[in-house]
Amino acid sequence: MNIASIRRDYQLRSLSENDVATHPLKQFSIWWDEAIASEIDEVNAMTLSTARADGSPTSRIVLLKGYDESGFVFYTNYESNKGKQITHNPSVALLFFWKELERQVRIQGICQRVTAEESDAYFHSRPIGSQLGAWASPQSQRIDGREMLESRAAELKIQYQDVTIPRPPHWGGFRVVPTEVEFWQGRSNRLHDRILYSNEEADAWKIERLAP
Repeated sequence: MNIASIRRDYQLRSLSENDVATHPLKQFSIWWDEAIASEIDEVNAMTLSTARADGSPTSRIVLLKGYDESGFVFYTNYESNKGKQITHNPSVALLFFWKELERQVRIQGICQRVTAEESDAYFHSRPIGSQLGAWASPQSQRIDGREMLESRAAELKIQYQDVTIPRPPHWGGFRVVPTEVEFWQGRSNRLHDRILYSNEEADAWKIERLAP
């Protein structure tokens, strides 16, 4: 197959700056509800981009675990590569791609840790295996083999079999507080709709159309 010949013409929807909500999180909620209704697989999967110490970018998929008008929340090991990068430079980018709806949402923002209470509540809502995994995995560190992880998880399962598993102090949530949010709707002939929200001051958002 010729890779250069792979293409798709987008024709499902349109997006006008005259019709969108005045706040980007309200507009995101509209699109989120439509994505949920469309039964998109892994609808909460989003690409998180951070910067290494030398400024070079790095990306991975994480899962959205909550959002409101203050931002987008995900959870991770604070001592992982991404956790350390965020601590060093809290400016990050998020990307949702819902191909079934021919849509993207691009977010620039600043990461802040959520409260300990929020992290505790989410941690204890996770399956027991996932709770144990947060303790067992020295995320992003080099290890000799999978056997180490499985052995450590087995030890922890015995250790905590009759007690509530505490949240590891190195594990918790981040909230991405947006400074820019772009809604991208695929259109025919690559003349896509792009609506950009820019945070000017306090809770005031400027809405502009971008050329595709």
